[in-house]
Amino acid sequence: MTVWDRPEPPSRPAPLDRQRIVAAAIALADEGGLEAVSLRKVAARLDAGPMRLYGYISTKEELFDLMVDEVYAEILPDEQPGDWRQVLATRAHRTRQATLRHQWLADLLGGRAVLGPNALAVTEADLAALDGLADLDTVMRAVETVSAYVIGAIRREVANLRAERATGLSERDWQRAFGPHVSRMLATGRYPALARAVHDGTDVDAATSFATGLDWVLDAVAAKLA
Repeated sequence: MTVWDRPEPPSRPAPLDRQRIVAAAIALADEGGLEAVSLRKVAARLDAGPMRLYGYISTKEELFDLMVDEVYAEILPDEQPGDWRQVLATRAHRTRQATLRHQWLADLLGGRAVLGPNALAVTEADLAALDGLADLDTVMRAVETVSAYVIGAIRREVANLRAERATGLSERDWQRAFGPHVSRMLATGRYPALARAVHDGTDVDAATSFATGLDWVLDAVAAKLA
C-alpha cells in the first residue's frame, strides 16, 4: 500500500497531518538541501516526537515522494494551455521555475515515476495534449523525450548554481579565473572547433539556453508527429 493509499492516524494529542509534515520537510530542504531532511529534524520543526511521524510516514523515501508530489502542484498550470506544444512548453518552463525555487528537486527528478495525485495529473495533461495526434507509442516517446531534455537541462543549471555557492565564484568570475588556462590550451592548436566556439560563439544566460533547446526538441517532436 502506498503512502497515498494509507489512512492517516488520529491527530492527537497535538494536531499533526501529512500536509504539515511535508511542508516542514520542504522548508528544511529549501534551507539546506535533502541532506537537511530527516524524520527527526522534521519532528523537531513541528515540536513533535519523532516516533509520532512514523504513524504518517514509514520511511524517508516516502517523505521524499510526498515532497516531490507537493512541488508538482506548483507545476500544474491554473488553466490548460491550447495546443500540445503550448502544453509541453508550459510544463517544461514551470518545472524549471519550480526546481529553481526548490533546488533539491533536481536530485529527485528522473528516477522512478512519482505516483502522487499531482504528478499523475501532470503526466495526464502531457499525454492528453498529444492524444490522437499519433499512435500511443509515438506519443509516449515524445513525452519522454521532452522530459529527458527538461530534466537534463535543469540538473545542469542547478549544478552550476551549487558550484557558484560552493566556490563563491559566479559563472563570469569562474571564466575569468580559468581564462588564462583555457587560452593556453587553445593556443596549442589541438582544439580548433572549441577555439571557434569560445572566440566566436554567443554567450547566453541559462533561461535563454533552456528556451532555445526546448524549442528545438519541440520542433523535432512536431516533425515526428507530422
